[in-house]
Amino acid sequence: REIDELEPPDFDWVASMVLCSLVTGQAAKWRRSNPKTLQAVVTWENLANQPIYKVPPYRQALESCRRAELLLCMVDAARDHLLENRFSDDVIRVVKPGVATDVFTPAKTRTAEPVVAFISPLAPNKGIDRLLSAMAIVRKSIPEARLVVAGTGPLEPMVKAAAEDRTQQVTLVGGLDAHGVADLLRDSAVFTTAPRPTWKWEEQFGLAYIEAQACGLPVVTTECGSNYEALAPGNSLLKVSPKNANAQIEALATELIGWLSDPDRRQAQGTVNRDWVVANHDLRTQAARMGEAFAEIERIHGVR
Repeated sequence: REIDELEPPDFDWVASMVLCSLVTGQAAKWRRSNPKTLQAVVTWENLANQPIYKVPPYRQALESCRRAELLLCMVDAARDHLLENRFSDDVIRVVKPGVATDVFTPAKTRTAEPVVAFISPLAPNKGIDRLLSAMAIVRKSIPEARLVVAGTGPLEPMVKAAAEDRTQQVTLVGGLDAHGVADLLRDSAVFTTAPRPTWKWEEQFGLAYIEAQACGLPVVTTECGSNYEALAPGNSLLKVSPKNANAQIEALATELIGWLSDPDRRQAQGTVNRDWVVANHDLRTQAARMGEAFAEIERIHGVR
């Protein structure tokens, strides 16, 4: 609301998140009074045919982005979706997200316990319901296997009920800060989620995947949207139709059993994962790359 009280000449940039957000449209309108203020829009969107784009006010916000000097994509799929919507490639830059690799670090001694970590909102599109079913299958082969769930959301009552049933060996720890997430990952053997699309959403990336890999964990997940961009080679990306719940559950269980039963494989993949995150998703490195993207556009427009 306060943006209308600010004077554009006082700012080099106005930036917003989400192409079709009303705030993006507001920012575009605000900066028209001073064309020297550059506009940037940060986007994760990976659906070229995003249904929200058809709704008039959101469509107007989207169209306002065509005058932006920088469209900063957090995933390659976001760039692809922009090109399919006929945005100019000249203003598009891709900088992948980063995580604090000094916070998310591997355990000094990797756990031998068969602990599976789920860190995500407790909502149907993130798959906690199917993971609980998969863990029932896992326990038939590995009776001591445990699931630790971090998150909150509409399916929390389901997870609480599972946690209260001692036979299911589920622990719900609720929401955690970054250090709490890192500690949980270091105490776990495998990280897993099971996302599935909705009518207007597909997984875009998934910072939790990066955090888990930075901690040296292998990942088991279902393919959804562009989450493949968040995984190093060698992890388990399950290409099973989300419409076939039983097949997804069985596939999740099979992969979890495989990883939990093979500590040497976990160790090897964990090393690959850590190295991949440090090379491609270190927070300081990616922040510098983002700064370079802004600086390049400034040079093009003679700002600096």
